[in-house]
Formats: sequence, structure tokens, C-alpha cells
Amino acid sequence: MRTGLIIVVVRLFTWAVLLSPGLPAQTEVRAVVPEGAIAPKNPFYAPGVDAGDYVYVSGQGPRGPDGTLPSSLRDQVRQTLDNVEAVVKSAGLSLDHIVYMQVYLQDMTKWDQVKKVLSEYFGSSQPAQALLGVARTPDGSIQISAVAVHNLDGKKPVFPANYNPNDPAPPGMLTHDRLFVSSMPGADPATGRIPSDPAAQVDLALDRMAAVVKAAGLELKNMVFVNPYLTGDIPTRVMNERYAKRFEFGNTPARATIQVSSLPGSAHIEYTGVAVRDLTQRKAVRPKNMPPSPTASPCVFAGDTLYCSAKDGFIPGPHGGVYATTTAHQLRQTMRNQLDNLEEADMKFDQVVSTNVYLDELSDLAAFDEVYAQYFGSAPPARTTIQQIAPTERKADKDDHFPGLEQVSLIAVRNRASR
Repeated sequence: MRTGLIIVVVRLFTWAVLLSPGLPAQTEVRAVVPEGAIAPKNPFYAPGVDAGDYVYVSGQGPRGPDGTLPSSLRDQVRQTLDNVEAVVKSAGLSLDHIVYMQVYLQDMTKWDQVKKVLSEYFGSSQPAQALLGVARTPDGSIQISAVAVHNLDGKKPVFPANYNPNDPAPPGMLTHDRLFVSSMPGADPATGRIPSDPAAQVDLALDRMAAVVKAAGLELKNMVFVNPYLTGDIPTRVMNERYAKRFEFGNTPARATIQVSSLPGSAHIEYTGVAVRDLTQRKAVRPKNMPPSPTASPCVFAGDTLYCSAKDGFIPGPHGGVYATTTAHQLRQTMRNQLDNLEEADMKFDQVVSTNVYLDELSDLAAFDEVYAQYFGSAPPARTTIQQIAPTERKADKDDHFPGLEQVSLIAVRNRASR
């Protein structure tokens, strides 16, 4: 009798959990493909992936569903946003559900035109966002990726005390479980002045990111992923020295440090990223072949979502380095490095829902895709692909190390079913 009573109670509790409106639904992860989209012809990424709580929208370009490319930048921005909206709508959501965007623009001098179009679509309720000047996008002059949340409960813009009301995007956007931080540049928030000292610029950008996190009631230790975007004017060594002082050694956020062509307001560095609201849901993951780092954890969990640092073709070990001389060969080592991360988290490639790909030269994309497709099969994740700076000189150094030709960061969801 007692056993039967326990079974009944468990069943009633299970149904209560499933039917409770206050809990996120465990939706099956699926590709999101707008009707008539060009992307289904591309076997290397899905236009979007619905991962349950969040929808990840691949980098969308300005080409319309009929294949035409608008001539003016403003019309290209409009078509790009139409493409983003089509993916979100196919997931049953609207532009109001978008909480974060990354905007990649080839000509930063035209940012004002982009801002005006963003206001047309979002009005005064824009998502958190990062703007980046890049050397090339796959098509046209702009590309936009996005993250949308299913549950609007808890969605709230975040404004620190030194917020500039002229900025079109909020410094941060809260959801029920995360904080998305807009790009915070290394400039004085009151005057826009950029110090001449690179270290001072880094500190300003970090201070501004910390202010957004604090305004959300969190701390920097809640960060799970950070993108430092910097131009060639900021030495990486200086950035790392200042950055390491803000985080616990060996427990830093996952990170993708990306050099870009330009940043808004002539800034030379900016930080953007994601924090988890409940610190008990945060856990760093480090494969055994990776020593603790003062600047980046290989991956960090935010609940069931795993954010993994950008990896390249670096072979770890006492004589580590990049030795492969082609994009395709380097990518194989990159994916080996990411597999180490996933396996340490007890996950697989088929649980990856989104990737960011950074190529030294977009003309290598076909060779890259041929290898990339071998890891994801017929149901690939969402993806954003850019060439962020001019190509490097492809020449080995005195130690036979070759320059990196690609980088890949990724997001995986633990409750994703295997394909």
C-alpha cells in the first residue's frame, strides 16, 4: 500500500512539473528553417536552431529569399533584419524575443545608417548588441546573428549609473536565467574620450562591463563567456595582463579573443559576453591536457548550456603550436581540441547548437566546409562565419610554427538528443 502511494505521488508531481507555467519547457532541439529560405540549400549550417529555452539564429546576410542583393546599405540592413525575423518567426517568436545580436559591418563609417534601420525595427526596445567592423562577410556588406528567448518572463534591459541615453542598445539584457552584455568599449562613458595608453583602454572597457554586471545584481564571476574584440592597436599581452586581474585563476569565463578591423567610435577594444544569474548553475570545464589559465577556461556551463572558448589548430603539449599549413588541416586539430572540451563535459558534437567561425581568408570557405561537415552530419548547428581582418602572411616562423588560419567557438546544450 505504501509503495503504491509513493508511485501515485511521484506521478502527480511529474505531471505538476510538466504542466507548471513557471518552468521552462524541455522542447526538443530542432532546426529552424523559414519557408522559401536560401539556407536549406546550404548543408553546412541551419538558418536557426531552437534549443528549448533559446533560439540561435545563424549569421544572416542581406540577400533576399529570391537571391537578389539590394544595392543600398540601408536596404541591405533591412533585408538582413527581415531574414533574422523570418528565422525567429519560424520558431514561433517575434523580434521582441531577441535578447542579443552581433552586427558585423564592413564599413564602420556607415554605422549611423545601420542604427537608424535598427530603430525602425526595434524602436526603443532594442536587444543587447555588439557591433564589429570586419574585413569581409560571406555576402554583401553586413551580417547579423541573434539569440532569442522563448520565455519573456524576466526579460529586462539593464542600465548602469553611467549609461549614455544616446546609445540605441541597452548595456545589458536580462532573461529568466542569463544576462547578455552589449559591447562595452574602452572609452570614457561620459565623454567618449579614448586614452592613449592601451592598458587604460582595457581597464575602461572592463570597468564598463563590470558596471553592467553589477547593475544586474551580479558579479564578474557570474560571467560564463566573454568576447574581447580588439584592433591591432591593443597588444594582446597588455589586454591579458589587465583582464587576468578581474577573474579567479583557473575559473575564468570561456573566451574568444578576436582581432577585428575596426570598432564603433574609433575604439580599440570592447568586451561583450554572457553571465548566468544563478551562480550555482555555473561550472568551468577543463580537459586534463589543458593547464589552468589566468585568462580563459576551455568551457563553462550556464545550467545545461555549455559555452566553449574559440579554438584553433594549436597542438597542446610541451612543444605545442600550430604546424598544419592549410585551413582544412588546421580545422581537424581545432575540432579535436573542441572534442576534448565536449568529452570532458560528457557531451558530443551532435549537442552543439551554434558555432562562430573566424577565417583568415573567406576564399578558404569551401575547403573549410568540406572538413567541417564531417563533424556535424545532416543536422548542423547554427553558424556565423566572417573574415575579421586582412589575411596574414602564410609563412612559418623560426620554430616552424604556422599562423592560425581559422578559429571556432561553440555553444552546446546538454539536454539535446542525439541525432
